[in-house]
Amino acid sequence: MKFQERKDNRKLKRISLSVVAVIIIIAIITGVIIAINKAKENYIVEEISSEDINYYKIISDGKSGVIDKDGKVIIEPEYNTIKIPNPKEAIFICIYDYNAASGEYKTKVLNEKNEEILTNYENVNTIDIKEIVSSIPYEKTVLQYQKDGKYGIIDFNGKDITKPIYEEIRNMPYREGELIVKKDGKYGVININGGKLVNFEYDYITGDNYYSTEKEYALDGYIVGKNDENGKMQYGYLNSDRQQYLELDFDRIYRMNNVKDDANTYLVAEKDGNIQLYKNDKVLLDNNYQAINYNEDSGLLILQKDNKFGITDLNGKQILNVEYDQIQIPGNYILATKNGNSETYDLSGTKQEDLRYANVLKTANENYSITIDTNDKYGVISKDGNTLIENKYNYIQYLYDNYFIVGGDSGKSGIVNDKGEEILPTNYEVIQKLDNSDIIQAMVGNVLELYNKQMSKIISMENGKLDIKDNYVKVYSSTQTAYVSLDGLLKTDFEIFPDNTLFASEKDGKWGFVDKNNNVKIDYQYDKVTELNELGFAGIKKDGKWGVIDKEGNIILEPTYTIPEQNGEPYFIGKYYKVISGYEEEYFTDDINE
Repeated sequence: MKFQERKDNRKLKRISLSVVAVIIIIAIITGVIIAINKAKENYIVEEISSEDINYYKIISDGKSGVIDKDGKVIIEPEYNTIKIPNPKEAIFICIYDYNAASGEYKTKVLNEKNEEILTNYENVNTIDIKEIVSSIPYEKTVLQYQKDGKYGIIDFNGKDITKPIYEEIRNMPYREGELIVKKDGKYGVININGGKLVNFEYDYITGDNYYSTEKEYALDGYIVGKNDENGKMQYGYLNSDRQQYLELDFDRIYRMNNVKDDANTYLVAEKDGNIQLYKNDKVLLDNNYQAINYNEDSGLLILQKDNKFGITDLNGKQILNVEYDQIQIPGNYILATKNGNSETYDLSGTKQEDLRYANVLKTANENYSITIDTNDKYGVISKDGNTLIENKYNYIQYLYDNYFIVGGDSGKSGIVNDKGEEILPTNYEVIQKLDNSDIIQAMVGNVLELYNKQMSKIISMENGKLDIKDNYVKVYSSTQTAYVSLDGLLKTDFEIFPDNTLFASEKDGKWGFVDKNNNVKIDYQYDKVTELNELGFAGIKKDGKWGVIDKEGNIILEPTYTIPEQNGEPYFIGKYYKVISGYEEEYFTDDINE
């Protein structure tokens, strides 16, 4: 065998092994999903937004337990609640004998064998972090215990990290592996190894929640506070290296977290109602403003003082003086209004003569802004300020992609694209995009029309109504029923319900059921019916009363029940079918005897 052939074969083997590994991983994940979904049939399973999870909390009849990723019950649901500090590790904090009046409770710690562990410690509990931010790894936490009214810290193996010397221990929001602790009435910060990071000298401390895409929360600083002699909290600031940038001399401090500049920290500090801006520990703007706001799109600061507005850049360079009644930055230009007159500037502050609007409104699409001229007519411009739709409509609303809902003089609506081309005329009472779909709903008179994302008509139905399901939309009237997938395709009921054995069918104003081959299985005798639900039940209505049949066509409940209706159909609660007869309510599952 030649060298190249051997090399190619080794490569094929590596590829094959990679494929096998991927297949194994997929199989494992699929198995876990199946197991968890199976468990959901009997329990409420806690949803956790993390990967590589071995254990899940379950709830049954208000009590908590634990299952593993295979769906096996590790701890029966018999506790008031259970905390899982790390879903990868077999350690479970079980809370019991909870007294709602006093707030007192007892805890025990169990392992995967349901054995009690860490018995040398009192009231062992978690220091929760997943409720604060799910992206922080679970392993970046520890356990606390209590002794003589004070708290200490241990790891998952029961190793002492700190003695019980703290009045309070809680996680530092967004800072991995850091804890806020209270000692002798003052707050400081330690790490999960017990090392002191910030001295115990403050009456208040928290993180500024700065996030960097590269360094995540590593550049997050500390906002600290102390009560003055009058009991009023005064705030200061420590950077991520715990260097003091601002003295404790302010009524309020916050960081401009939307300024994505990892090299500098921009701090807004307020005192006695006046605001100034710091860049790191140096004053950048000290003219005592009422507000300073950062515009992310332009990278400029909008300033407010004495109800007038101006603009600077992040270096403090003046772009527009603080003399305007209103300032907006809808795109790559500035719209400034003074004494009722609007002027347009580029981002460097150079005046432009070609655009004048009374108002400019941003849309969900950064490429477009809606303009309102001095005659209260609406149009659309690009982010570069080019006119796309002339100012001639009574209102404009961004729809999706490059489409807009526009209002005409008649008070009715139509659709135009970003070239100003009319897609639908302005004679519709209602136009809207259905949530979580590519379907546009339009009503003209008593006619319901549905359009797909390309604005091609899907269906038109007189007196039509909509019933939006998880993966399709049902369109129906007294004489017609149709189904549309969420991507805007007209579907048959066979396609929407491929596992069904019966399908609703109408003939001469009466309803029955047919099979996939359109053979009549239940005669046309009912005033109304539903499709089979996910458990194989269908509703049948006769003489104003509802009953139930199963997927074989057997009558489970005679049509003698009054049932609450939604959109003209019986009301389902979860997997249960609710029927009302007089003052009695009954619930049926797939087992009719339940």
